[in-house]
Amino acid sequence: MRITANPLRGQQFPAALLLAAAALGLLFANLPAHDGIAVVLDGHIAIPGTALDLSVHEWVADGLLAIFFLVVAIELRHELTHGELNSLSKAVQPAIAAGGGVIVPILIYLLVAGGGATHVGWPIPTATDIAFALGVLAMFGKGLPSAVRVFLLALAILDDIIGIVFIAVLFAHNVDWLMFGLSVAAVVAFWALSHWLHATGHPGIAVAMGVVGLIAWGCMALSGIHATIAGVLLGLVMAPVPAERVRHALEPTVNGLILPVFAFVAAFVVIPQVSPLQLSPAFWGILIALPVGKVIGITLFGWLSLQIRPRGTAPALVLPDLIAAGVLGGIGFTVSLLLANLAFAGEGPLRDEAILGVLGGSLIALVLSGAFVSMRARHYRTLAKSAA
Repeated sequence: MRITANPLRGQQFPAALLLAAAALGLLFANLPAHDGIAVVLDGHIAIPGTALDLSVHEWVADGLLAIFFLVVAIELRHELTHGELNSLSKAVQPAIAAGGGVIVPILIYLLVAGGGATHVGWPIPTATDIAFALGVLAMFGKGLPSAVRVFLLALAILDDIIGIVFIAVLFAHNVDWLMFGLSVAAVVAFWALSHWLHATGHPGIAVAMGVVGLIAWGCMALSGIHATIAGVLLGLVMAPVPAERVRHALEPTVNGLILPVFAFVAAFVVIPQVSPLQLSPAFWGILIALPVGKVIGITLFGWLSLQIRPRGTAPALVLPDLIAAGVLGGIGFTVSLLLANLAFAGEGPLRDEAILGVLGGSLIALVLSGAFVSMRARHYRTLAKSAA
């Protein structure tokens, strides 16, 4: 009997699921069912005995997404210690390219939407969605050298680090340092417990880790710093062996439930009944900066990194493959949607147009990357046939 691998651990199916969830969110937001769903998303759920009282929308963005960031942080730590970013020679080209993939989109956004209240949206087009980009690469990139995937993975991971810094630094408001300190103390206790679990394997320790992790998240949520940062810290400090087990256990849930639910909720926006010229500069800034800024920034800075690499060192990618990675980098989606919600929190119409800009810009990048990656893959398959 043939055992079929879980598609939720792959790359193509989760990316398609994420896109479908976002499309459904946008569809239902513009149907008569809108009001009923909006009431549910705006409804509050409080935790008795605590100050935690969040809307369903906030529970998804602050709670469920913290689990996603926990898994991301575990992957970050692995890549930084044992993976594709564990040495300067491996990290230099993707690091420089990632810098360009952040700087150029910011400049384009500020050029288009830097005036007035929309200027605060500049972090939105800086993110690359790892799951989506790798899903497109897996779908259309058969025959591409493995170096393309490795480079894209390193690039997206560095993008995630920058996005996490933005979330932690730019969107912290009226910080309660006592709550933050308690969260950090819980993270330290979590670290100690994870090493204890690694040494003994006692299941009771795993339960204690879960409780301490929830305390770390709750205190972070009450501190004024975005609660997803707790997930990042917990993932970074966890002992490697338990961390890998947690990542493996959570991966199907993150891909099959958490990210699609977040995509549905984040994309639940009403399309403005206005002409394109009446749309906010934030919409146009994001729409342009994601697909255009990313490909220009990643390609240009990646090319510059080729010129400064040590003599005799082979480039991580040649120029046409850099362009392919740059187009894939324009698929912002998950982190960009979160940044849009944070940048324009409390400004409903402006936030909705920013989210539409993320969806539109990511869709443009998705279509372009599918075409360009297919072209490059066809080129390499032809070379392989010629060499055979």
